[in-house]
Amino acid sequence: QLQLVESGGGLVQPGGSLRLSCTASGLTFGYYAIGWFRQAPGKEREGVSCISSKGATTNYADSVKGRFTISRDNAKNTVYLHMNSLKPEDTGIYYCAAEMDLWPVCGTIGVDVFGSWGQGTQVTISS
Repeated sequence: QLQLVESGGGLVQPGGSLRLSCTASGLTFGYYAIGWFRQAPGKEREGVSCISSKGATTNYADSVKGRFTISRDNAKNTVYLHMNSLKPEDTGIYYCAAEMDLWPVCGTIGVDVFGSWGQGTQVTISS
């Protein structure tokens, strides 16, 4: 059974950094693209970043380009989201999601593209 577990969220002051982790089990990790999404209170879930199965392709939402970096360690079944220069508008629940990388899954970071989801980790940016 495929399972995704997010960790690393917390409360950080504006301008600070966090590293989120998404650890997977129950799948051949190296076959899957992984996406990061977030949902702020009262807003729809939005795509933040995506990394292809072998790490060759990455994609970012315009709002996080230059501040966030996605990476993966297939030996550890883990994808990381390094978040720097955090802003209050980055606040939300962050989810990771997996989808078999049979086509350019990371092209649009679409919520509807990904079939398997984690439970999320809360990120709060506040002074």
